[in-house]
This record gives sequence, structure tokens and C-alpha cells, in this order.
Amino acid sequence: MARRFPDPTQAHPITLPDGTVHRGTVFLNRVIDHPNMEIGDYTYYSDFDEVTDYAQRIAPYLFPGSGEKLIIGRFCQIAHGARFITASANHPVDRFSTFPFSVFYPEGMGDYAGLAEKWGDTVVGNDVWIGYGAMILPGVTIGDGAIIGAGSVVNRDVPPYAVMGGNPAVPRRMRFAPETVEKLLALAWWNWPDARIEAHRKLIESADIDALERAARG
Repeated sequence: MARRFPDPTQAHPITLPDGTVHRGTVFLNRVIDHPNMEIGDYTYYSDFDEVTDYAQRIAPYLFPGSGEKLIIGRFCQIAHGARFITASANHPVDRFSTFPFSVFYPEGMGDYAGLAEKWGDTVVGNDVWIGYGAMILPGVTIGDGAIIGAGSVVNRDVPPYAVMGGNPAVPRRMRFAPETVEKLLALAWWNWPDARIEAHRKLIESADIDALERAARG
């Protein structure tokens, strides 16, 4: 049977060969309703455990009304254990004590809002693969097409199509030559209409940039 393009409206997009719905993988924007999260279509997260709150699972310190956002593009792939440590997790470091005294009484909780604003949003581009147990620290921007290796700790911005690994994560290599990266970013296939992506899926799954450019012009 021919493969079909996934339905972006389904929470659980994978059906196993025996007809069983795979519950461990979800399209994140179908299972998260959080005012501080923006997640594009087809971005999925996989977890080996039963999850009741996916927003808390992937970004445990991002609270509704926090001073920062988590923004994730389309077609990203996020593995079990990956976590976004957003800016609201920070403690004040320019004072004699880092102890967050104010969070222990309701009227003081807003005292640290400026910390989140200082670090800013965490932004993940499109078609980014974030490996098992990776940790993304506050205010980081990850470029389109990047790969974050399993167990990596990302504390700085990541160029498009870079392969990152380690603690702290550093570029291990670039996935493609600079001219190919430039062409891929210009094509931005992830923004094409779904029908067009499905029609040219084989080329997107290939590494033939000339053919993909011809398809884009067609």
C-alpha cells in the first residue's frame, strides 16, 4: 500500500502495520494548548513513558504568563527526554544570593519576570532533529535543518544545518556545503503547501539539490 502524507490534525499520527495506533508519538500542537508555546504542524515528540501534560514534559519551567516563549517550527523531530530549560528557570546571579526568596509568597512571584525578558525566547527552526535526552538552555535559537545529538547541552545559537554534540554542544560538522545550505534555506520546502510537499516528497528525502530546485520552479 502506498504511503500517505500524515494528517496534521491527528494527535497520534503513526499507525503500526497491525493497525494499532502508536501512542508514544504525538504531533505536539495537537496535544499542547499553552499561551507561551507556538508549535508548527507536523512537529512530533516521542516518549517511552505515559505523558499526561506534554507542555510540562518538554518545557517544565515555562509557565502560562511567563516572560518568554518557546517557538518551534514545522516538521521537527524531538526524541524522548529532550527538555527545553526556558528563561523562567533562571535565578538572579547579580545579587549576593541566588536563592529565589520571592517565589515563596504569591505577591512576590513577579519579582523575577525581568530575568525571563533578559534571556528572551527559545526558538527552534524547521526540520530540526533533537536527539534523546538533549537539553536546550534559555534564549537559544536553533537554525533550520540542524541536528542536536543525543545528550547534548545547547547553550548557544545553532547555525542552520549544523550537527551539534557534547556538553556544551559544539558544531561537529555541517550537513551540507554552504551553497547547498543557502539554496535549502531559500527553498524553505517546509513552508510549501502540503500537497506540494507530498508531490515532491521523494526529492525532499533525497540529497539532489538541483532536482529539488527544478521541482520548486515547476
